[in-house]
Amino acid sequence: MSVEIKVPVLGESVTSATVTRWLKQPGQAVAADEPVVELETDKISVEVPAPQAGVLGNDLTAAGAEVAVGSVLGTLDPKGTPSASPQVSAAKTPEKTRVSPAPEAAESHAPMPAAARLMAEEKIAPETIPHGSGLDGRVTKGDVIARMAQPEKTAAPASTRSPEAAPSFAQSAEPSQAVASALASLLGKNEQDSREQRVPMTRLRQTIARRLKDAQNTAAILTTFNEVDMSAAKALRAEYREVFEKKHGVKLGFMSIFGRACIKALQEFPALNATIDGDDILYRRFVNLGIAVGSERGLVVPVLHDADQMSFAELERHINDYGTRARAGTLKLDELSRGTFSITNGGIFGSLLSTPILNPPQSAILGMHAIQDRPVAVDGQVVIRPMMYVALSYDHRMVDGREAVSFLVRVKQYVEDPRRLLLDV
Repeated sequence: MSVEIKVPVLGESVTSATVTRWLKQPGQAVAADEPVVELETDKISVEVPAPQAGVLGNDLTAAGAEVAVGSVLGTLDPKGTPSASPQVSAAKTPEKTRVSPAPEAAESHAPMPAAARLMAEEKIAPETIPHGSGLDGRVTKGDVIARMAQPEKTAAPASTRSPEAAPSFAQSAEPSQAVASALASLLGKNEQDSREQRVPMTRLRQTIARRLKDAQNTAAILTTFNEVDMSAAKALRAEYREVFEKKHGVKLGFMSIFGRACIKALQEFPALNATIDGDDILYRRFVNLGIAVGSERGLVVPVLHDADQMSFAELERHINDYGTRARAGTLKLDELSRGTFSITNGGIFGSLLSTPILNPPQSAILGMHAIQDRPVAVDGQVVIRPMMYVALSYDHRMVDGREAVSFLVRVKQYVEDPRRLLLDV
């Protein structure tokens, strides 16, 4: 009896994914828990393992198809005999989904789903678009439409060219009605403007846009500001940098100091670590700290679960690891969920001041910024100090201004004198 390979649970609020590629082909033997297919969700890519050992069947869902959680991707036969030479999957294709290009081309210019459909409809060979403008060189719908608008580059003489060799778009000197319509849809007018480029939004970018707009529409977002003298934190880092790295194998950064400062402040002001659940407020006695990371795919917020139980070294180690894997797109689904409070650092890009937006359903987010030497008054004297503006955005529906301001002041106190974090004062 065949065993079904199903789309797993993909995390909170994620209901579907796109089949990126099959890692194994029909007729190949696979071991239990061996990855057989790669899916792309709104947040990350995830590999689906074989539920048990067996031979992969022929009824595989096509690359590029959108699949729902719980749907069947394909089957395997636990008692099957592997093929001597497994064939490339002739995967089952939904009515509006086409199979991706051959394996040798998939790595370099695999088309996005919309591009694959248009290429199939217009009978465009994948090798005629060697490089795409999408992520990792993937071919977008805009690339296909641009290719459709180009004249045939290597037309053979009519007397030596067989009808079978002529692609459909070269039958006439004039573009087909489908091409004209596609160009009009792409450009919003009847002639192409070479100064503009239109590309489809990625699933991740669509999700970011939707969630941020939902946050604006739902929460009563307010932002309070303060500034932090980073002298003590810089001195602490300089004094213990080498011994810290030698003992723990990771550099001591400012993010762990701010992380510990926020964790301590959240324990004193729990409303900023809480969330609205219907007509109730849900308070947490733990801190799942989200750290916003920018990547080529967009902004993701990996979560340090139970960060309140972590040391400085553990915080630094997790933050560095998550940052690296976020940029590589290899985070796991659970590492992107269940955050209770977030920190974002625009200072690494040079931002001096900003108003961070909430990461729903969280009720607050801290924004760090660039450190800049500025003149400040200290004990009646004007001195130059390394200063950082900090911003706290919060949901005013449940967090009062007094709590928000007091929280940010407490974070400022902890960072300006990190010894308070050790003495719990």
